[in-house]
Amino acid sequence: MFSMCFFHAVVVERKKFGPLGWNRVYPYNAGDLTTCMEVAANYIEDRPKVPWEDLRYVFGEIMYGGHITDDWDRVLCMAYLRTFVVPECCDSLQLAPGLEVPAPMTYNEYMDWLINGEDFPQESPLLFGLHPNAEINYRTVQADVLFRTINELQPKQHGGGDMLSAQEVVQQKIEEIRERLPEPHNLQDLAERLEDERTPQQHVFIRSVSA
Repeated sequence: MFSMCFFHAVVVERKKFGPLGWNRVYPYNAGDLTTCMEVAANYIEDRPKVPWEDLRYVFGEIMYGGHITDDWDRVLCMAYLRTFVVPECCDSLQLAPGLEVPAPMTYNEYMDWLINGEDFPQESPLLFGLHPNAEINYRTVQADVLFRTINELQPKQHGGGDMLSAQEVVQQKIEEIRERLPEPHNLQDLAERLEDERTPQQHVFIRSVSA
């Protein structure tokens, strides 16, 4: 489970590096991880051995792979799964430079280790399999977005001499975004219409409409 959580963190965080992370932008979310955990629990229940190859296929081709449209991105996703979803992840697998799978703990102990652990490596592109210089482009884009946002929030002079306050500009943008949002799905109705033992495809469907 810890190994899959790290895999999820890697695929999500790579998005911030633009085309250096993924060739295209994919809407990975926490629902992907939750669904994979549910599927994994169903797969290993009452089985003498963990079907590692089956799990990698379901995770990489259906769950996370359901988002992917670029062939090379699919290759990358499967490469990560072949690194993280392996028998060694139950023992002492090295997830990244300076980071190994920790010993089994309770939830609270895991949280304490993540927040206060002195051995946890500092976040850098190396954790995601990227060159350190990948962060230069990310920080440049981040600064550009910040300055553009600040500029857009400045009051603007209109032909009639009226001035829009910063709060009015923000409110206008909120209304524009709200008008583009689709109507929410009735998740309770959809869940009731599906069987209790859902297929991977049905898990993907529920995840997509609830995202």
